[in-house]
Amino acid sequence: MKREALLTSPFFNHMKPSELDELIASSSERRVSRGTLIFSKGDPGSFMLAVLSGHVRVGTVSLQGREVTLNVIGPGEIVGEIALLDGKARSADTVAAEDTTMMVIERHIFLPFLLRHEGLVERMLVVLCDRLRRTSTALEEIALFDLQARLAKVLVKLGEDYGRPVAAGVRIDLKLSQRDLSNLVASSRESVNKQLRIWRDAGMIEVEAGHMVLRDQAGLRKLFGA
Repeated sequence: MKREALLTSPFFNHMKPSELDELIASSSERRVSRGTLIFSKGDPGSFMLAVLSGHVRVGTVSLQGREVTLNVIGPGEIVGEIALLDGKARSADTVAAEDTTMMVIERHIFLPFLLRHEGLVERMLVVLCDRLRRTSTALEEIALFDLQARLAKVLVKLGEDYGRPVAAGVRIDLKLSQRDLSNLVASSRESVNKQLRIWRDAGMIEVEAGHMVLRDQAGLRKLFGA
C-alpha cells in the first residue's frame, strides 16, 4: 500500500525503486481516526507525513476564532514539509478529515536523504510552490468571491480531485461535514447549509450516504465564472 500510494505523487513517482525502498524502510506508519488532531500550529516540525489512505485537512484559526481550511491532502501527498525543511514551528493545524493512514518520515532521516538523491530538491520546490499557489488562490477567493461562488468552486474542485461518475452525476468520495465545507469557504455553517438546501431544491446537488453528489456541474461552474 505504501508503494502504490507514494507512486501517485509527483514528488515520489520519479524515484528509483531503490530510493523508494530506502525511504519506506526508514519510515514508520501511523493510523488515526476522523477528527484526530495530528499536529497543531506552533508544534515542533520534527517529521513529515505522506498520506497513504484517507485525507487530512490543513488549516488555521483567526484571532476572532474563525477556522479557515487551506488545503485538503489526500493519498500520495505530503504534509508538514515546511516546518520539516526549515526546522521552525508548524505553520498550521492538521486534522484527519476521515480515518487516515500515514507514513511518518523523521527530519533527521529525510534531510540527508533529500540531499543524497539528485532531483529530489527540485521536486520538493515544485511541491512547495504548488502549495503556495493553492493557498494564495484560496485567500484571493475569500476576498473577491461571494459565498455562492466560493462554495460552488470548492465543490467542483472536490469533484475533480475526489469524484467518480455515478448515475446521478459525480459523487465526491470524500466525506465532509457542513462544518468542513464552511471552513473551506471561510463562512458559517448556517450560511453553507442554507446555500446547499437551495441547490438541493434546484436539483443541482444531492447527498447520498453522507457523500455529496454533483448533479449539475455546468450550473455550478457558471456561478464562479468558469
